[in-house]
Amino acid sequence: MRVFQIEGDWGMHNLKLSQRSEPTAGPGQVLVRIKSSSLNYRDLVVPERGYGSYTGSLPLIPISDGVGTVCEVGPGVRRVAVGDRVCPTFFQTWIGGDPDLERLTQSLGGPIDGTMTEIMCLSDQGVVKVPSHLTDAEAASLPCAALTAWSALTTGGAVKSGDRVLIQGCGGVALFAVQFAKLLGAHVTVITSSEDRMVRVQQLGADAVINYCVVPEWAKATRDITLGRGYDLIVELGGEKTLPQSLRCIRPGGTIAMIGILSGGSVATSLGLIITRQVRLQGVTVGHRDGFEAMIRSIEQHKVRPIIDRVFGFEDLKEAMVYLRSGRQFGKVCIAH
Repeated sequence: MRVFQIEGDWGMHNLKLSQRSEPTAGPGQVLVRIKSSSLNYRDLVVPERGYGSYTGSLPLIPISDGVGTVCEVGPGVRRVAVGDRVCPTFFQTWIGGDPDLERLTQSLGGPIDGTMTEIMCLSDQGVVKVPSHLTDAEAASLPCAALTAWSALTTGGAVKSGDRVLIQGCGGVALFAVQFAKLLGAHVTVITSSEDRMVRVQQLGADAVINYCVVPEWAKATRDITLGRGYDLIVELGGEKTLPQSLRCIRPGGTIAMIGILSGGSVATSLGLIITRQVRLQGVTVGHRDGFEAMIRSIEQHKVRPIIDRVFGFEDLKEAMVYLRSGRQFGKVCIAH
């Protein structure tokens, strides 16, 4: 079967179209014929061994997210049946409860082989059925970006109707956060970098939008939006350059969901704001299967449709990764198998 794998040595130049033997399903396992994959920023880091020893060993099939159809089940499988359309979970052994080292290190696309293959062999505990109203590309976008946004808003932020939420940017996680926050009844502010994206995110339901290129001190601009109260939750994706401003516009007792460090991983800011305002900094790394299934139920009930920017062919993986790195996309970048 066809696979993309990093072989020989680490580095994007060693990501190659190759061949592997088809797997067979053992006890408690399922074979999934992958129909579509979806790219995340993480997938640009893995080929360079950006997560150190946690990246895994070679050869490694990259890309964590995907969707496919169960084509074979092993003895003892009860959760799914042949013909079911499923997504593999990002953390294969994190079913529920609190994270621990083992649960947080068994992730697809490094160290475990990912979705850039024709057939995957997975534990039946590591797959989730997906809604029928979604296309393959839409369903493939759920395991990381969607669940990260869902975890930030529900498990981490406990957002309720009437809360005020600020979301940074218009990347995959951010757009899901807009959709889910509106579904939960929140007032949503988005900061973004262009007039075009401002219009598009307002069409998604954002109540207020700030162009941070025009208004670099966006924390000041949010005071009128929140009537001076501050935000209940901030979906923090920038890191180094955005966290200091986030601390200035979060309400006392509010939560900053730390998800990304797109502007850098080191921060020089006043820790006093965290202490005196009793601000909660909550790290968010995707989420567990129980959360995934709760999110799926909500997506199905409300007929949420993920935003897909562009779909590439299987053999065009590297081109798709270059496009993702450019930051020009609005929505998810996907691969058709």
